Amino acid sequence: MTVLHGPSGVGIARRRLRSELQGNGAAETIIDDAMLILSELLSNSYRHARPLDGGQLIRADWQQDSDGSLTISVTDGGGPTRPRLSSPSISARGGRGLTIITSLCRSWGVREAPVGSAVTVWAVLQSSGG
Repeated sequence: MTVLHGPSGVGIARRRLRSELQGNGAAETIIDDAMLILSELLSNSYRHARPLDGGQLIRADWQQDSDGSLTISVTDGGGPTRPRLSSPSISARGGRGLTIITSLCRSWGVREAPVGSAVTVWAVLQSSGG
């Protein structure tokens, strides 16, 4: 789905993700973790990257695989740096998003489009059974 590159897009995407996962019978713990991961990815996008193609939109996607794992991704127009883990000080106001994502998911990474400036950050959340 495409959402506005900003705080309002986070809420819209979260509501749709929750609705779809509940409709598919996902466990509440998986839904909560998935929503936190999606929120962090979208928030990082609007704080650190540009919208896609000079517009005002970014793309949020999720897909449940046959093994029950859930892949969540956010694609934006990239920024001056690429996402990476950091070690913020105790008093820092930010910088913990990818650490949170790392603690909740099986794996995560960054994929850059071969042409253009699109950057996708993805995370795979393991199913509750595995």
